[in-house]
Amino acid sequence: MLRHAALMLLSAALLVVAQPATAKPMVGVPSVVDGDTIEIHGQRIRLNGIDAPESAQLCLDAGRKNYRCGQKASLALADFLKAHRPTSCIEVDRDQFRRMVAVCTAGGVDIGDWMVRKGYAVDWPKYSDGFYVRAQNEARAAKRGMWAGSFERPWEWRKQMTVQ
Repeated sequence: MLRHAALMLLSAALLVVAQPATAKPMVGVPSVVDGDTIEIHGQRIRLNGIDAPESAQLCLDAGRKNYRCGQKASLALADFLKAHRPTSCIEVDRDQFRRMVAVCTAGGVDIGDWMVRKGYAVDWPKYSDGFYVRAQNEARAAKRGMWAGSFERPWEWRKQMTVQ
């Protein structure tokens, strides 16, 4: 566990070092847009490599009862960020909506890792290159968050919503 945490911090540090000299972290007190998007100083920031359920998305809990897992993810992120201010983000890309895509930390913790490890988001292999898969496996094994019941991967849920 400590080795994994050290590797995650080393990876985040290497990511920061690999950024061009002009890339400066955006630091501030965030507001939560949803489970994988925050806003700092009016700038929307998509957390890199993870995908959280959408606000309207329903999941099934351990008792097979529907709950708003997207809302739960947003609230969990808000509580975490409130307790671990300020937040620092390093841009790694821009998404299709021109939002900053970044690796963000709060209180020295990779926010994406925290969200996945707690079961509020999943590793998004299309963008993560498997970076959060260990955190996801830990959450799945411990039946944390969405892993306590059943859910549809957020990207699959969104695809279904566009077909309807």
